[in-house]
Amino acid sequence: MESTNPVLARGLAKSQSEYLSGERMTINGTINKTGMLLGIAAVTAAYPWSLVHASNFTALNLPMWGGLIAGFIVAIAVSLKPMWAPWGAPIYAAAEGLVLGAISGMLNAQYPGIAIQALIGTMGTLAVMLLIYRSRIIEVNQRFRIGILAATGGVALIYLVSMVLGFFGVVIPGIFGNGLIGIGFSLVVVCIAALNLVLDFDLIERGTKQGAPKYMEWFGAFALMVTLVWLYLEILRLMAKFRSRD
Repeated sequence: MESTNPVLARGLAKSQSEYLSGERMTINGTINKTGMLLGIAAVTAAYPWSLVHASNFTALNLPMWGGLIAGFIVAIAVSLKPMWAPWGAPIYAAAEGLVLGAISGMLNAQYPGIAIQALIGTMGTLAVMLLIYRSRIIEVNQRFRIGILAATGGVALIYLVSMVLGFFGVVIPGIFGNGLIGIGFSLVVVCIAALNLVLDFDLIERGTKQGAPKYMEWFGAFALMVTLVWLYLEILRLMAKFRSRD
């Protein structure tokens, strides 16, 4: 089984040798655990959001950077050891909640209402992509998987190069601005992130059919959380570009 979400793909590959007796992964179980992770992220996001509301920007650095570092470390750990997902996934969700709360709060202070708009856009995209997947409108075949994998890798490479160049004061022109090129780039990235959801749905469904271990419900929820965080941030970035043009 393959996916452009390397976290989920690695986890299911590792679990192939662990299909022992006991409880198995189910779609409903994965959905329930995804809801739990979203709830955890929402709770922890409230703290940095309140700091922004109180204009306490100095205190905002600790939860934002602490969450970013903790989330990265836990994501790597869970990716390498999928059986750690039952405790790692909630920690990741809590850490990402701090990051998302800080970023959303700052942008919402600049562009009132943008955070709720991005959240609605993310949940709407999730619902639409799930409907598309369940309706089999998109055929998830090997060619489709490779195409999304290449596109996702391309976006990751652009972000990595941009980050490295940023250390030297060099900015890639156009794509990160609020012009037509920048907006077009963000639209493409949002579409790629949304298509990752289709592959994740497909992989989770096949994992349940093949009898993946019960802990893979947490791992599947964790992987979906990774994609949803990415999608939300890209939608937030896109909306900020539109609002900055007003």
